[in-house]
Amino acid sequence: MALNHTAPALDERLPYYLREGDPFASKLSWEADLVAGFYLIIIGILSTFGNGYVLYMSSRRKKKLKPAEIMTINLAICDLGISVVGKPFTIISCFCHRWVFGWIGCRWYGWAGFFFGCGSLITMTAVSLDRYLKICYLSYGVWLKRKHAYICLAVIWAYASFWTTMPLVGLGDYAPEPFGTSCTLDWWLAQASVGGQIFILNILFFCLLLPTAVIVFSYVKIIAKVKSSSKEVAHFDSRIPSSHVLEMKLTKVAMLICAGFLIAWIPYAVVSVWSAFGRPDSIPIQLSVVPTLLAKSAAVYNPIIYQVIDYKFACCQTGGLKATKKKSLEDFRLHTVTTVRKSSAVLEIHQESRYKCSSTHELDRMSPGNNGDCDKEYEAILW
Repeated sequence: MALNHTAPALDERLPYYLREGDPFASKLSWEADLVAGFYLIIIGILSTFGNGYVLYMSSRRKKKLKPAEIMTINLAICDLGISVVGKPFTIISCFCHRWVFGWIGCRWYGWAGFFFGCGSLITMTAVSLDRYLKICYLSYGVWLKRKHAYICLAVIWAYASFWTTMPLVGLGDYAPEPFGTSCTLDWWLAQASVGGQIFILNILFFCLLLPTAVIVFSYVKIIAKVKSSSKEVAHFDSRIPSSHVLEMKLTKVAMLICAGFLIAWIPYAVVSVWSAFGRPDSIPIQLSVVPTLLAKSAAVYNPIIYQVIDYKFACCQTGGLKATKKKSLEDFRLHTVTTVRKSSAVLEIHQESRYKCSSTHELDRMSPGNNGDCDKEYEAILW
């Protein structure tokens, strides 16, 4: 879309800070642009190394990856894409005090940011739904296989591709951010026509509100399930110090995931909705850049929340990828049971399995073959 054809149309619907003068000129001070540029450099480096490390560790055990791990790998790919493909454009523009890549670059950047951002949000939604089903429904964790995870990935990427391609074929558009050194969806279309309002409403619902509702619902149900089952967990396994510790651990992880999502995206959504349906001219330029920077920071703490807090991943880092001794495996299973991804239903199966093994021990002193069968049964249910 050439500039000489789009400029008149843009002038009719953009707010005053984009109509007057060069829409790609930075509306911030030089000092503010430098601060934003250095901030994005730090975020980009941390995100690239964090998500890159997740992918590296996962590649070393790719044949042993479980369905839930495949989903978190996809999240790392999305976050890495945001850092590698998107952030350099904004960083360069911040140091140049203007967007230097023109309308074609603006549309490319807007598409890439929306594509990987949407993919990241939908992946987080799928992960939260997966953990909810594992914790609240017994049969789900048994039949879920790797092929189902790959089907889910295909749906995620198709979903993201559909919504991000619509602006490229005339249903919507990409435009400069109010501060000038970045591009995003053209939220101001809602100010121009009924068709623009319908498009923006669909984007908000299917790419933000619906995923948010699923994530919040999933973790609220997880917390409720943990509270109702924590006493039973502590009762059947004396190695767990107390039900309170288990409850707090699971609740903390769930709340961190929800809080990270809300902190990153809700402020940006509020500003975007106000730009679309309110009075965009009333939003100070200096204020409009803060939600954008917060949303870009999500790529940093996602790998921390989904991998570092996960005790299994921590064990892989400290113990390597070699087979552990039986005692270490038992300790690993104990801690894995206490993570968010492991359901109370799994613990009930664990209790039954321990009872069967204990009975066998009384009859024939736990032959090696029987012990291995019980271990295999428990491991299959655990994942």
